[in-house]
Amino acid sequence: MEPHAFIKELEDLNNKLLDRLEPGDALTAESGGSLDIGRLLKIALKNELEAFELSARWIESTPEVDVKLGFARQVGDEAKHYRMIEDRLKELGVDLSGFNPIGNGYGELFQYLTTLTDTVERLAAGQFTREAIALVKNRQFIELCEAKGDQITAKLYHEVIQPDETYHHKLGRSLLLKHALTDEQQERARQASRKTLELADELSALALKKAGIHHAPGC
Repeated sequence: MEPHAFIKELEDLNNKLLDRLEPGDALTAESGGSLDIGRLLKIALKNELEAFELSARWIESTPEVDVKLGFARQVGDEAKHYRMIEDRLKELGVDLSGFNPIGNGYGELFQYLTTLTDTVERLAAGQFTREAIALVKNRQFIELCEAKGDQITAKLYHEVIQPDETYHHKLGRSLLLKHALTDEQQERARQASRKTLELADELSALALKKAGIHHAPGC
């Protein structure tokens, strides 16, 4: 398939599945779950840590220099987000002493992504799809912050984190256009993207059911 047509197909497939991540009610949780900003930001710390560690793991084993540089840029951005969120939590009075975001282990999606060894699979699952999921969830989180009157956290996400994630997603798109050229490569990209979306959907539903967690930013 011609690369631009392939990317359009992949975007359309992603968007259909991303709709599942939209909560039925933007701000009310009949699950009885917590919508505490501090609690959700602590979840964001884990998501940011997993994001920069994943890209860091991939750098050495990725042969293409342009993709290496893309992963390196993401490592720096996600680490920056981690520090900024950490600072915001301290401003909110959240005690982070002894807090380890991965104290209970890495998430299932992270574990799946670390198994990918092919460049187009990594680009499709990581920068293209995982970052698209993050954009949806961050947008929901910004709306929640604004509704709860936390304009500072909303501004952090709106002006810094969301633009960075948009850049990562667009970079993944441009790199896929360059590297996913054959039918075989494109099929591997489709499968990796689909698995990423399915896992994100399952994990979001599980978090809501077990802990009442929704509107958590990142992925």
